[in-house]
Amino acid sequence: MVELQTRMVARVLLDSLLEIEQRFGRVRRPEDRWGPRVLDLDLLLYGDEVIDEAGLSLPHPRLHERAFVLVPLAEIAPGLTVPGRGVVRDLLAAVDTAGIEAIP
Repeated sequence: MVELQTRMVARVLLDSLLEIEQRFGRVRRPEDRWGPRVLDLDLLLYGDEVIDEAGLSLPHPRLHERAFVLVPLAEIAPGLTVPGRGVVRDLLAAVDTAGIEAIP
């Protein structure tokens, strides 16, 4: 399993990701929520922490429903437990993966 570590607290890490998006030209507007993006960086997990505060929910509240997140996550950490949701390989087995393809 791949384990990455940071000394940043979750909020600072999220703010850093949003800053990177902005540097690449991303402008977040509510009306563009489901539209195309220049860059989209999400903080999905932060160790085994569960955080629910304004603008930051961890694990990501829809991670367990999204095949486009679970497929690559299962490639690197199939046995990872998503707090409050279960093991990645089991979460992946419960979603429709039709249309999800690896980029060569």
